[in-house]
This record gives sequence, structure tokens and C-alpha cells, in this order.
Amino acid sequence: MLIAFNKPYGVLCQFTDGGPLKAGLPPRRTLADFGLPRDVYAAGRLDHDSEGLLLLTDDGALAHRITDPRHKLAKTYRVQVEGAPQPEQLDALRRGVELNDGMTLPAQAESIDAPSLWPRDPPVRFRKTVPDAWLELVIREGRNRQVRRMTAAVGLPTLRLVRIAIGEWYLDDLAPGRWRECRTG
Repeated sequence: MLIAFNKPYGVLCQFTDGGPLKAGLPPRRTLADFGLPRDVYAAGRLDHDSEGLLLLTDDGALAHRITDPRHKLAKTYRVQVEGAPQPEQLDALRRGVELNDGMTLPAQAESIDAPSLWPRDPPVRFRKTVPDAWLELVIREGRNRQVRRMTAAVGLPTLRLVRIAIGEWYLDDLAPGRWRECRTG
């Protein structure tokens, strides 16, 4: 079984919150809050402050094919950044960016018009004096917080990050917090 889930902002990519609870704060939301089928687990990660497509499966071989870096499965993101992307910044993303854990693989990077997305809760902070823009980034590796670190490295800090595709699987019109079963072939 393969499940496509639109992970909302602020949700952990696990079924339990193993982190420490802070006094006065409610427990963090997890995958257990969304009525997902039993015995599936996340094939990969999406940080709690990122949104969009998360694949879950009960098939270990399929999970391995989705997550193993040797397969270099493309992951497509819509990224709202602070600033106005310049050609040299996009070129840097396309060549690969030096991060503290080494050089990234080249990414596909394009400026795009603001996509039609659901409102984020909480909303992205708006500042009149600082422009923002949207990029579509396609990467083929999955380092920790990689897209955020890449855009920051070229001077375009990420404000909102939404994954819309992993390989052949797409988010399409799936609403936040909703899921559907997918074909696996």
C-alpha cells in the first residue's frame, strides 16, 4: 500500500511525539492525528515547518526505493523566499551549493508566479519593506533541511516550503490533512 498525504505545517512526520513537552505548550501534532491506515510509515521526511506531499507505505522495498539516495528520486518543491531572485542566485542553485556538509547536487531552479495554495496556519509573516518571490526547486538528494539551507546559502531565506512531488507521485489537489491511496507502478 502507498499513501499520499498532504502534511500540514507544524505536523511531525511520525506517529508519536518523542520530544520533550514544554510546560504550558500543547503536545505537537503527529501523523496519528489524521486517520491514516494502520501499519504504514513515512517513506522519507518532511520537516515540521514544511508542508505538502509525504508518502507512507507498508512495503519496506518500496520505502527503500523512495528514500535510498542511490535512486536519486526527484523531489519537487514550491518555495516562497525572502528577496527577489537574481539570475546569479538561480544559477548557483543550478550548479550546486556549498553547504557545511559538502556540495549539493545541481538543482532545477526556476522563478515562478505565486502558486495557488491553501492558506498556511499560522500565516507567513508579511513585511511591506521586504519583497518575496516563489521558486520551483527540484532536488535529487535529501539532506536535512536541504532546500532551506540551499536558498539561504544564495541569499534567499525560505519563508514557506511546500513539496508537490516525489518521483512519479504528485500532491495534485489533495487538501492539507487529507490522504489517498496511490498506485505503485
